[in-house]
Amino acid sequence: MLLELRDLTVSLGGKTILSHVSMEIREHDKIALVGPNGAGKTTLLRTIMGEIDPDADDKRRGAAIRSSRRLSYGFLRQLQDLDDHRPVEAYMRDHMPPFEPFSKEQYLFEMEFMRLFTGFGFAKSDRTRSMDTFSGGERTKLAFILLLLQKPDLLLCDEPTNHLDMETVEWLEEYMKTYPKAVIFVSHDRFFLDRVAQITYELWDHELVRYAGNYSQYRAQKRKNNEIQMKQYLAQQEEIKRLNELISKFKNKPNKAGFARAKKTQLQRIRQIQKPKEDMGTMTAEFVPRYLGPKWIYEAQDLIIGYQKNHPLAELSLRIKRGQKIAVIGRNGIGKSTFLKTVCGDLQPLKGTSRIFEKVLWGYFDQKAAEFSDEKSVLEHFRAHFGSLSEKELHSRLACFLFRGEDVNKRVSSLSGGERARLYLAELMQSGPNFLIMDEPTNHMDIPAKEMLESIFSDYKGSILFVSHDRYFVSKVADAILLFDEGMVYYYPFGYEHYLTHMKSADSAERTALVLAKDQALVAGLQAVPKPQRMQAREQSTEVAYVQWRLRLAAEPLQEAWSALDKALLDGEEKQIEIREDALTTACLDWYQIYLDIE
Repeated sequence: MLLELRDLTVSLGGKTILSHVSMEIREHDKIALVGPNGAGKTTLLRTIMGEIDPDADDKRRGAAIRSSRRLSYGFLRQLQDLDDHRPVEAYMRDHMPPFEPFSKEQYLFEMEFMRLFTGFGFAKSDRTRSMDTFSGGERTKLAFILLLLQKPDLLLCDEPTNHLDMETVEWLEEYMKTYPKAVIFVSHDRFFLDRVAQITYELWDHELVRYAGNYSQYRAQKRKNNEIQMKQYLAQQEEIKRLNELISKFKNKPNKAGFARAKKTQLQRIRQIQKPKEDMGTMTAEFVPRYLGPKWIYEAQDLIIGYQKNHPLAELSLRIKRGQKIAVIGRNGIGKSTFLKTVCGDLQPLKGTSRIFEKVLWGYFDQKAAEFSDEKSVLEHFRAHFGSLSEKELHSRLACFLFRGEDVNKRVSSLSGGERARLYLAELMQSGPNFLIMDEPTNHMDIPAKEMLESIFSDYKGSILFVSHDRYFVSKVADAILLFDEGMVYYYPFGYEHYLTHMKSADSAERTALVLAKDQALVAGLQAVPKPQRMQAREQSTEVAYVQWRLRLAAEPLQEAWSALDKALLDGEEKQIEIREDALTTACLDWYQIYLDIE
């Protein structure tokens, strides 16, 4: 055991933050600490660091925090102050144990420093820059690099993926998986938690609960535990009601008084089961488009986007089908938001055509749209837009976006950025569009709010085109990916997990060849067709190529499942054979479902 928290209580300003919590940290553990905003996650990290003392009662019972040996700690905070005039590399070296020039230690330091420095997105030439020339976000990355170089026994990270682009976060995930020390991290990046965490602790209502596995496994187990607890709670409430009825019925009858007393004793001995705490992120309702709309929602032909003709950002052709949910991904400044503005008509194309088809009712969201203000309450503001709804329907719709209880009486002008975004999205969904265009809809939102949106958008029957850096949100909502990459745009007809597995492993030349091969086949087919028929043939060729590509990629998990079953049959392991047969059945059903969708 590296470190143990036993019956730890922490109060600040007379308010209890942590109540009798326990935690075990072993060598090499990768622990995710989750919970709603304000639950006390940062307080717990600061207590482990020794910056906050446990309550006095805990000290009298013995040490509330115990370690097996003297430990070194590192703490990555959300705000870092690294104001120094030294060059980066010299600053890092001065904060490491001394080593001889040209020694093995110096060589290992320089190798690891450059690996981390370039991994976090810095250019090699930046290592000679003075520390005070970097921005606040860059300094946070430099502070992280220093901690990883020092390799403390226990590394505590508060939002380690802040200020990192998607590519850097993916690199960091791979690095942290093999990091040789124990780590506890607080993060709103659930995809990061999924790929790195081995253990998840949830802090909720002053209590700390341990779950084995990553974030998704924790969510599944918690949901299952809550369902079991709710069934037990309801059954116990029925039993309590039955006993109370028997007591009321027989307590005044002389010949049954003993029976009534026995039932009262039985009732008093019942150890009451608590009703599960409400999980705010899972209570949603279905929002239906006002009308379904045409088969094709949007089309771009030889579209060139940008703000200046001599500096185009990207060129693409694309058709969006009714019901598709496409995530637009790529590094910052590459043209993703520009594309969305072009789609909704806020920005004119530099060349080519961009059109939303007739009978498409579209809605657009970006962070500026959520910067509205109003002195009305949330309920009054929503009622002003949808006066035909009953009072019950108004409350129900707002509750879907986490405005519950007294929250509906908050002034719109006093709402946080995330709350205003939720209110704007509630209005947008209630208006019944069949095509949503959204730019970073989950910015400034906590995890329950993100999960609420995931549930709503997953059930939504309309089409969605959205930009998001939240990879977990992308993986839950999108069924196709549009990748912007150095002036090129790639379309991938599967979800984000499938994209990571199949496309991230391929280099850019292979991805380009895949696209160009389809174009080459298309051109070859067009050459044999008379001019008047070419437009129709082009559309058919594109559809055929798309179907063949999609079915071929969907068949890969099926082939892998067959191979795994063959190996299990050869090994003769009955348990493995049963597992592989189930996996093959699932893969077959998945392939057939994709086939039906295409048909």
